[in-house]
Formats: sequence, structure tokens, C-alpha cells
Amino acid sequence: MKMDIISQLQEQVDTIASLTFNMIGTLQRDAPPVRLSPNYPEPQTNPPEDFAEQPKLMSAAVVKAAKQCDALVTALPLAEGGEEAQLRRIVELQAENDVVGQELQRQLEAAEKELKQVQELFSQATDNCLNLKKPD
Repeated sequence: MKMDIISQLQEQVDTIASLTFNMIGTLQRDAPPVRLSPNYPEPQTNPPEDFAEQPKLMSAAVVKAAKQCDALVTALPLAEGGEEAQLRRIVELQAENDVVGQELQRQLEAAEKELKQVQELFSQATDNCLNLKKPD
């Protein structure tokens, strides 16, 4: 499945966040305690055997993901015409949105009017049906 650049960028940011979250959790879990003061006894340490390599590997994964993110950002198309052209385009889109919004409002009002007519006809029809029914 081919994703657009924005979706890939979002996925990559999520990957960076996940890697960072896991790296911080691993460091909190496995890092040896530090002696805070000479007044305290030396802390007991039992770090995992591969602890020295874990931060390096995790950091490398975060850096790799960040580089992939940079590559995706570089691949994004540049905005044409600069800031002034973008602002003009925004004004055009807002005007177009207003026109479409007014048309939708007219359609909504027409639909509400039609609904009211249908409800009145339904009410008349049910009244007629009730009047035709013979009492028991």
C-alpha cells in the first residue's frame, strides 16, 4: 500500500515517539542507580549484561528514524509563490467555502420546508384513516 508523503511523515513521527518512549523506559528500568551523596551507602547494582549496548542501539534507531523523517520533509513539495500567494489562495478558498455554505443553507431550508409538507400530509392521511375506521 502506497501512502502519501504526509501520511508517511505522520507514521515516522509516531515511530520516533514510540522509540523515544521505549528508550526512556528501558533506561529507567535498567540504568544502574547513582550515589546521590557521600552520606549514602553505595547502591547495589545488577544491570543487565548488555546494558552498555542498549542505549547505543536505541539511540541509533532514533537517529535513523529522524533522518528518515528529514528525508520525507525534504520530499514535500514547496509552496508556490511564497506567503502572499498562499494568503491569496486562502482568501479564494474562504470565498468558495462561503458560496458553498450559502448553497447548502438554501438546500437545507428547502429540505426542511419539504419535510414539513410531508409531515402535514402524513398527519392528514393518518387523520383520514382514523376517521374511516368503524368504531367497535
